[in-house]
Amino acid sequence: MTSGARQPARRIQFCTRKALIRIGVLLIVLGLITTGGGIFMVRMPGETYSGAFIPLSTAEEDLKAELHRDLAYLGETIGNRNLTDGDTLQQTADWLAAAFAATGYEVQRQAYDVSGIEVENLSVELRGTTKPGEIIVVGGHYDSVAGCPGANDNGSGTVAILALARAFAGQGLDRTVRFVAFVNEEPPYFSRESMGSLVYARACQARNDNVIAMLSLETIGYYSDEPGSQRYPSPFNLVYPGTGNFVAVVGNTKSRQLVRRVVREFRAQNNFPCEGIATFGFLPGIGWSDHWAFWQAGYPAVMLTDTAPFRYPHYHTGKDTPDKIDYDRLARVIANLVPVITALATE
Repeated sequence: MTSGARQPARRIQFCTRKALIRIGVLLIVLGLITTGGGIFMVRMPGETYSGAFIPLSTAEEDLKAELHRDLAYLGETIGNRNLTDGDTLQQTADWLAAAFAATGYEVQRQAYDVSGIEVENLSVELRGTTKPGEIIVVGGHYDSVAGCPGANDNGSGTVAILALARAFAGQGLDRTVRFVAFVNEEPPYFSRESMGSLVYARACQARNDNVIAMLSLETIGYYSDEPGSQRYPSPFNLVYPGTGNFVAVVGNTKSRQLVRRVVREFRAQNNFPCEGIATFGFLPGIGWSDHWAFWQAGYPAVMLTDTAPFRYPHYHTGKDTPDKIDYDRLARVIANLVPVITALATE
């Protein structure tokens, strides 16, 4: 009985210690945000756009129609895309490979085994002209969480990868650009050895690939002009806007230079709101996508996102369908990424 009585006390002490640690970390972050450390994390170059949107150009209208078509296929024709839903992952991989190939790329399939089933990362490469050994990776995961059609998470990122690959097809940039569609980002694979982007990043590391920047396109299709539509993990609600009408560039402190560069180039287009943060990778939401895998391999990486569960009401539900996407703003974001990537890939 004595031993049994001590065990609950130990558990209470352990839980109390964990709670105190969390409170301590929160206070440290809050202190940093209100002092010079916060400037290091949240201050970004340029000014975020706050004006009215001009009408889409003809090219952007064509892009918007392309996004409608591709997301209808992913979110409706295929729907749920994961290992628990038959051959939907292979069906998606084959469709992506055909779409890349139709644009003139040679598709690389990185296959590996997960519980006796073969899954694939798919990549295409635009070889650099003067600095081919310096590599920009632009990627996003094509799987969805079980029971979810995944139109926004992450059909929006997947169709963005395709659209960007089409936009750059045949171009000659100084640095090499790879467009990659990753498998198995969603639970239960996130942060495990079978996570597609982790498999890919470690293969890059093993080859000594000089990846100088990785952009993870993650859940980028939902925007709202309603006050209070944007939430944050505390204490970032003290710094960032409460209206969810912007795209966010998110990275850890080691990727701060890349975060700032992407924000600067995006804001230079002066036509769409953009916020940025470079902070501790362990904070909620900061490492929640494929950029995390590249951090593990020592590469600078950032996530571009609409902030997913901090804004999107249908996150990881069966209601994450193509009709929830703001195609007008998704097209604007993708169009702005073209000059961002061009700048990163230009000497």
